[in-house]
Amino acid sequence: MTKNGSILSLRNIHVEVEGKEVVKGVSLDINPGEKHAIMGPNGSGKSSLANALAGHPAYTITSGRASISDLDLIEMNATERSLAGLFLAFQYPLAIPGVTVANFLRTAVKARSNGDESRVRSFRKDLKAMFKLLEIDESFATRYINEGFSGGEKKRIEILQMLMLKPQMAILDETDSGLDIDALKVVSKGINTSASKYNGILLVTHYQRILDYVKPDFVHVMMDGRFVKSGGPELALQLEKEGYDWIREESSRKVEV
Repeated sequence: MTKNGSILSLRNIHVEVEGKEVVKGVSLDINPGEKHAIMGPNGSGKSSLANALAGHPAYTITSGRASISDLDLIEMNATERSLAGLFLAFQYPLAIPGVTVANFLRTAVKARSNGDESRVRSFRKDLKAMFKLLEIDESFATRYINEGFSGGEKKRIEILQMLMLKPQMAILDETDSGLDIDALKVVSKGINTSASKYNGILLVTHYQRILDYVKPDFVHVMMDGRFVKSGGPELALQLEKEGYDWIREESSRKVEV
């Protein structure tokens, strides 16, 4: 944990993409056992923040401080961030030809095991159990990652990776996009299974519907690269009913004052 007891701590984070500032001063603390959700309209900076934290080379953190378990996140490359316990489920998972799901996960679990040979020894049994939990056919173990997978299958494989890697801090970037209601329930079950009092989860989403199944402790509304409002799960329900216009008006009044 960080010095203030949080797993992930952000202070005044600014992010640029191709020279354009897209995140304009975000601060956030996520403590063990907490689930946070970031909501907001298209282009508000939600996915940019997620990608920047994971170390995507197209997203540059230009100022601010970020730490995971008291380690300086910004000084790490993407691999080091993963080894420190950060996980990002992509909005648009890419296919990786020539690498099977099982081989990829075995290598990743071994790299993240920190010398715990029991995790490596139980890999096959754990993978089988996670396939069952996520209702994934075991034949996917020998298929190349995301090659020929449907949108829903790709999202389930992302959650499978999270369950097998057991990250301290999981960032889920619009994992609910493109899912029908049955797939959404399965993916949500996987997220809830991963959640514990020892880790943190940050959900990035446009819609409230996944929050019916993965109950957040805190909801943050992001607009124009900033958090403009935070609250509990009731805030997500209000956004579902009323949209974002009332928050825009509220934010404009604050600026005028």
